[in-house]
Amino acid sequence: MLTRRRLLKTASATGAIFAVQQMLPAWARNMAGTRAPGNPRTGAHEFDLTIAETPIAIDGRQGSAITLNGGIPGPIMRFREGETVTIRVHNRLAEDTSIHWHGILLPFRMDGVPGVTFPGIGAGTTFTYRYPVKQSGTYWYHSHTKLQEQLGHYGPLVIDSAEPEPFAYDREHVVVLSDWMFENPYRVLAKLKKMSDYLNFQKRTVGDFFDDVAEAGFGATLRDRLAWGNMRMDSTDIADITGHIYTYLMNGQGPESNWTGLFTPGERVRLRFINASTMSFFNVRIPGLPMTVVQADGQNVEPVPVDEFQIGVAETYDVIVTPRDQPVYTVMAESLDRSGYARGTLATRAGLAADVPPLRERPLRTMVDMGMKMEGMNMAEDKGMDMSKHNGMGTHAGHMGMGQGHGGHMGSGQVGSMTEAAGPIVAHHGPDHHGVGNTSVATFERDRLGEPGTGLEDVGHRVLVYTDLKSVTPYNQRPPEREIELHLTGNMERYMWSFDGKKFSEVDGPIQFNHGERLRLIMVNDTMMEHPIHLHGMWMELENGHGPHIPRKHTVSVKPGERLSVLINADAPGRWAFHCHLLYHMEMGMFRVVEVTPYDGDPS
Repeated sequence: MLTRRRLLKTASATGAIFAVQQMLPAWARNMAGTRAPGNPRTGAHEFDLTIAETPIAIDGRQGSAITLNGGIPGPIMRFREGETVTIRVHNRLAEDTSIHWHGILLPFRMDGVPGVTFPGIGAGTTFTYRYPVKQSGTYWYHSHTKLQEQLGHYGPLVIDSAEPEPFAYDREHVVVLSDWMFENPYRVLAKLKKMSDYLNFQKRTVGDFFDDVAEAGFGATLRDRLAWGNMRMDSTDIADITGHIYTYLMNGQGPESNWTGLFTPGERVRLRFINASTMSFFNVRIPGLPMTVVQADGQNVEPVPVDEFQIGVAETYDVIVTPRDQPVYTVMAESLDRSGYARGTLATRAGLAADVPPLRERPLRTMVDMGMKMEGMNMAEDKGMDMSKHNGMGTHAGHMGMGQGHGGHMGSGQVGSMTEAAGPIVAHHGPDHHGVGNTSVATFERDRLGEPGTGLEDVGHRVLVYTDLKSVTPYNQRPPEREIELHLTGNMERYMWSFDGKKFSEVDGPIQFNHGERLRLIMVNDTMMEHPIHLHGMWMELENGHGPHIPRKHTVSVKPGERLSVLINADAPGRWAFHCHLLYHMEMGMFRVVEVTPYDGDPS
């Protein structure tokens, strides 16, 4: 007979098994994935995370990582909308640490940013996070202490909705993309500060010169090379850190290890993509298998059929696929500069693998990226873009054009598509007052929300763009009471990154929001790089033309030379971080504090 004691023991064991499964690293969970509509609840609301230094192996190479519960990525934290969670974080490191719950709306003292919302978690101590869960969707968590995130300190977070979701699926897999280096990241940062492009091994060669001569003519090509030389820029400089030292990971596994998610033909499979990398944008596609985007940054959007999407650092996209025509597909995540890739497999059984597509030709920076005016130019005749003839980026401080080390080039094969795809000019940059912290301005600021992203301009298939994103839920469109304009700035030669030309250490105080007000935040990217900008504690409503259905995002990728705006309800009193989510840029000064006042004191 099933006695009360035996029933309690059975229930306790079942709950323990479920808890252990939930705390396993993403790559160690059952490849079959989670069945929709999410895991059954056990009533448990408490979790333990242990942060420690742990030996790891990636594609046969040995290293040491900062792990959560023994793995990278950390365990899948799974909550349910409406519950209150308690997470005890045990720091077994010899230094302070922290955990930030990325994209989660919570009391600011639980946000996990040392020096802004709390002092940090001391070596050998335990800190308890406790907060109500007010949302659902796909998110993630990571360290906000120094460069620990680069060393493996991150993990996925899934929140099941309290209400039925507006789309159906039969199975799901969490797909965490990241970048890993076996080198010491602090040494790498020191090298970047001395020579910002030391990891760029894709620079143009003599062979490229003659290829361009054959297509554009000797005069145009020579003028192009001289212009870049005079500006001390390189059009191939797409990413600060490349596949030369990065191994790109999918659920903690390198390309050779081939993470695998299972499916049954005809099933609707939800893939929760999380870009948990420190410095790497990815172009994601599944050759032969269309995708439908149903969530962006954890928020439901009207379904968008695509064949590929670019995912910025810290963004998340949920897609649904229905594999039926073949037993195995490759999940391909190509780095933005195409110096490497993460890859995995969707298969009907373990051990299968599909062909991995070759890396595509590297993209090149363009005149649009430089903020130059292109209307009226005869691109077919002058692909080299003689800088002395075209009025583009402003000049100041002894430098011309965009930041040192990042330049633009209407590359062979890209000229027509880039010219046609470029968004309209929406503003003209006035006199620059950014100071020595910035070496360039985007003279002609563009609306680039309808562009697919670097390297995807002419791929020949459907690519997600920001103007595709339309919220399922309409939002209150109370007009903004005031506007704030911030410029994303940098001095690439000195590897300095900032807002309005000032590093965080140079600013006088926080950006002030008044509690309850509605603001329009305008961001202008004066640099030649994409910057994923993240606001803690509040949503940014991306003004992409969809009225009350504009999408809510926690991270917005701002393209080079772009001007965009977001609406913010300042409904979260406290102090919140606002920064570029390229970790090395944030560490070098592209960071501010937003203070929503009044609030009940300074926790630091």
